[in-house]
Amino acid sequence: MRADLIDLLAVRLIYPQAGPDLTPVPVAAPGPAPAVVHDIAALYRARPRAADQPWLRANMVASADGAAALDGRSGGLGGPADRMVFNILRSICDVILVGAGTARAERYKPVSESRVWAELRAGRSPLPPIAIVTRSLDLSDCQPLLSALPAHARTLVITTAEAAGRAPAAWTHEVRTVVAGETHVDMGQAVAALVSLGFREILTEGGPHLLGHLTRAGLLDELCLTTSPVIAAGRASRIVADADPAGHPAAGLKLDLVHVLADAGFLLSRYVRPAD
Repeated sequence: MRADLIDLLAVRLIYPQAGPDLTPVPVAAPGPAPAVVHDIAALYRARPRAADQPWLRANMVASADGAAALDGRSGGLGGPADRMVFNILRSICDVILVGAGTARAERYKPVSESRVWAELRAGRSPLPPIAIVTRSLDLSDCQPLLSALPAHARTLVITTAEAAGRAPAAWTHEVRTVVAGETHVDMGQAVAALVSLGFREILTEGGPHLLGHLTRAGLLDELCLTTSPVIAAGRASRIVADADPAGHPAAGLKLDLVHVLADAGFLLSRYVRPAD
C-alpha cells in the first residue's frame, strides 16, 4: 500500500461515541498494515451468518447535496480517508461487483497488489476479482479487465443467456462468463451464482442503476456512504437510481446506523440492514 494513501490523515470515530484519533502513520510499501488499518477493518466486519448466505455491501460517495458524481465521475468527490476506506473494503471482500456503465466511466482496472493489504485477505485469494454486470456486453474502455489476468483475479462478466451467445471468442480464456437471466440480468441469480463460486462477501461500488436493482431485489445488506463536503449542484443522479421500468416506487429500505468516521470535513457512515 502506498504511503501517500494513508499519510497525513486524522480519522476520528464520532459515532456511536467519540473515540481516539485513528491516525495512520506513514509506511513504506509493501510494508505491513499499520494498526489503524486493522482497527478500521474491524469496524467494517460483516455480521455472522449461515455458511451459504452472502453479505452484500455497497460503498458509495455523495456530495453534501446528494449528487453521486462530480463532473461525471464519483472519484471527484473522494478524499484521502475515503480512499483509504475504499482500499480497506476491497481488502476484506471476496469479489467486487460493478455495473458496466460505472466500469466505463471510472475506467476500471484490475485490483493492484499495491492497493490492498495482504494481511486482511487471510483465507481469500490474493486479489479480489472484478465482476461486471452488463446486458449489452458493451465493455469499451474496459480492456485492462479483459486480458492477461491471473486465474485468481480473472474478471467475471455477468450477463444474460441471450447476450452470452454473442460474447467475443477472445474472452473464452480471459474472462469468466456468468449467466443470470434470459433477456434481463436477474440480480438474485447473479448473487446466487457468485456465492456458488465461493464469493460470499460481495462489495458493490455501483453505479446508481445497479444499486437500484440490488435494493429493489432486497439483496443489499450494508451501505457504506462517504458524504463529501462539496456542493455539486447540476443534474447528477443520486447514489440509488429507480430500477423499476414501470416507475413503481420501491418500499423504503430501513437501515441502522452503525458508526460514523470523520476526517477533514468528510463523513464516512456505515449503515446495516436490521437483522431479521
